[in-house]
Amino acid sequence: MKKFRLLLAVFIAFSIALSGCNGKSETSSGDKKEEKKLEIFSWWTGAGEEDGLLALLELFKEKYPDIEVENAAVAGGAGTNAKAVLATRMQGNNPPSTFQVHGGQELNASWVAAGKMEPLNDLYEQEGWMDKFPKDLIDMVSVDGNIYSVPVNIHRSNVLWYNKKIFEENNLPVPTTFDEFFDVAEKLKAKGITPLALGDKEPWTATHIFENVLLAKLGPDGYNALWSGELSFDDPKVKESVEIFGKMLSYVNEDHSSRNWQDASQLVAKGEAAMNIMGDWAKGYFVNDMKLKVNEDFGYVPTPETDGYFMVVTDTFGLPKGVKNADDVKKFLSVLGSVEGQDVFNPLKGSIPARIDADLSKYDQYGKDTMEDFKNSKLAPSLAHGSAAPEGVLTRVNQAVNIFVTQKDVNQFIDALKTAAQEL
Repeated sequence: MKKFRLLLAVFIAFSIALSGCNGKSETSSGDKKEEKKLEIFSWWTGAGEEDGLLALLELFKEKYPDIEVENAAVAGGAGTNAKAVLATRMQGNNPPSTFQVHGGQELNASWVAAGKMEPLNDLYEQEGWMDKFPKDLIDMVSVDGNIYSVPVNIHRSNVLWYNKKIFEENNLPVPTTFDEFFDVAEKLKAKGITPLALGDKEPWTATHIFENVLLAKLGPDGYNALWSGELSFDDPKVKESVEIFGKMLSYVNEDHSSRNWQDASQLVAKGEAAMNIMGDWAKGYFVNDMKLKVNEDFGYVPTPETDGYFMVVTDTFGLPKGVKNADDVKKFLSVLGSVEGQDVFNPLKGSIPARIDADLSKYDQYGKDTMEDFKNSKLAPSLAHGSAAPEGVLTRVNQAVNIFVTQKDVNQFIDALKTAAQEL
């Protein structure tokens, strides 16, 4: 009996040990699998932008079929919802493998300053990128000589889109100055046509229009001086900009607060509104979702009085600290920054490549025109899209713009802008 009990005890101990070994093996396997999954976090869920992302992910899978990819996109224009989710994850030390972030202050003030990002100088050297991206663009994603993200595209923020049929049928010139804009808007309004489409369900779209007016009246140097604190919001040109912005709002669709940017663009696409001021992701929407043709169904010009200026929005991806699959992230970034990667993504997204050596034949006339303008224009970083000022300042400006859209109080708006600027 004693011998039986001894054998039973040995058997039980062996079984427990074997079970523990198996559990450890499964856990290790699970961890390994988790480490292999590449989580790509973005807000690209709309027409055009989602098409570009999926094409980019497909290219990556072709090159690295053994790496599992998760498309962790969160819906919401300009990343409103995604940024909130990202902030929670980053603060909880649970970053995605890599995430979309606008170059400039959105990257530098939010994540580099907080010590949340790894430098990528070695990747740039390895891929030979130092002379493939414009120096000014590399500077936008750098702090103290360290480069923290890879730009995949360039968007132009200062574009006025218009329905060609409406303008042709009414024999109207496409406005290039504010005087021309208001003259055209008045004539359109008299004919029962909404002059300017706006969808400010999310407040950034109205801020987007306002920053374009500021750029027009201040020029790139004055505009940049606002966000560096060198120029006060008491400046007479700022007040003039606010007054012009307020007048423009008198020509928008009545249901603007219940629409998003795609809804506003749709009004132009369907001929229910004549014009829309939006970045060139709208071109991706017109072409991919609405099936319109460039320079046949819709046209484009720089927003009034900004010819020769280029309001820059650049989407970038970096390497968060603490991720377990850093080598796989760098493989993704290498595809993202390649000519092939940029040329498969940007024609669908509606943007132009961040690289200077892209294949022009892959781009439509809008893309070719924008590439040329990017080379020859004075650049300014977008406020509405996180490049010109830190997130806290942008949040306050968005709130101020939101109130101004409904109340139209110029002095109150300027006071609110001055308060926001105290955080610069």
